[in-house]
Amino acid sequence: MEYVSDMIRNLPPYLFSEIQKKREKLEARGTDVIDLGIGAPDLPTPDFIIKRMINEAQKPENHRYPIYSGIDEFKEAVTHFYDKRYGVTLDPKTEVLALIGSKEGISHLMQALLNPGDHVLVPDPGYPVYTTSVHLAGGKSVPLPLDPTNGFTPLYDQVSLSDKEKARFMLLNYPGNPTAATVSLETFREGVAFARENEMVLANDAAYDLVTFSGYKSPSVLQVPDAKDVAIEFGSLSKSFSMTGWRIGYLVGNENVIRALATLKSNLDSGQFIPIQKAGATALQSNLETVTAYSRIYEERMEALYKGLHDLGICVDKPKGTIFVWAQVPSGFTSAEFANLLLEEAGVVVTPGNAFGAGGEGYFRIALSVPKERLEEALERLRKLSWEGDK
Repeated sequence: MEYVSDMIRNLPPYLFSEIQKKREKLEARGTDVIDLGIGAPDLPTPDFIIKRMINEAQKPENHRYPIYSGIDEFKEAVTHFYDKRYGVTLDPKTEVLALIGSKEGISHLMQALLNPGDHVLVPDPGYPVYTTSVHLAGGKSVPLPLDPTNGFTPLYDQVSLSDKEKARFMLLNYPGNPTAATVSLETFREGVAFARENEMVLANDAAYDLVTFSGYKSPSVLQVPDAKDVAIEFGSLSKSFSMTGWRIGYLVGNENVIRALATLKSNLDSGQFIPIQKAGATALQSNLETVTAYSRIYEERMEALYKGLHDLGICVDKPKGTIFVWAQVPSGFTSAEFANLLLEEAGVVVTPGNAFGAGGEGYFRIALSVPKERLEEALERLRKLSWEGDK
């Protein structure tokens, strides 16, 4: 007897775990692999955050169960951050919820909002966790096409009337993964209007909100007037503060949605370790100098990579944020074929665009998660390759 549910049996393998397996096989053969596939920051968590966590971890009273919705200090820090950064007022008691990372929150939110068979509009191309989360909640993912000719903004007119009527929920992701797309507040105004018109909840996944370049400042969906009637926003400290392994994030916005997810989570987990929440509060209330410094490092890497790809004849738009570069595959290859060529012949891991949905075919994603010298080494390896459509 196989003790596995149909839900798990029908769940595709997590993309990045599969990439990791391929990398390990190459390394076992002695290949020096440059991994530009997974968006895991290589920069260290800032010292002032670590020191706060160490200090709080030494206090016995912080080893108890936290409040399910998050400790007051963390939620008030989120409120402070939104007020200072976006001019958005939040009630820390009803409009802020602490998460064990935004990935956890996204997955559990689907379970809190969806009934079996409910439709969810998911960006295409988009972060694979969106579709798997919908699947695990018994819902159906409906691709929301993004327009590559207009900064990968949503093409709402391509959503069928039937899908609009059945959809309970819609996801946006700006600054975007994998496309590195950045938008103005107008994109969020259109999204809020679409969600309101079609009676669905709109969520923006703002995991890369502070990783921006060239003077660009990412807006919040909650800056749209009355957005909290229909909208929520996920935030994460993983990328901005290099706290991926700490697993701390938050959800803000519509209080009914917050209450639903808080109810579910109170039955599934016991919250994040209090010292980590306190360290997260310190990060959010900081002057963001470290965030700015880290963004400069990512921008320097991006500039070097952008120039190198351009010199190789690979079409790529220069991003204004995130830790990714989204590039077009040379002619004559599918996304998977080109990614395999780079892996097998150059020892360079990139993520094929089709892994992010049908709309990602013809592209590949490169993560800026290694030092500039390793990016330049990867480019040098690509220069030694030949492919149809020539460099």
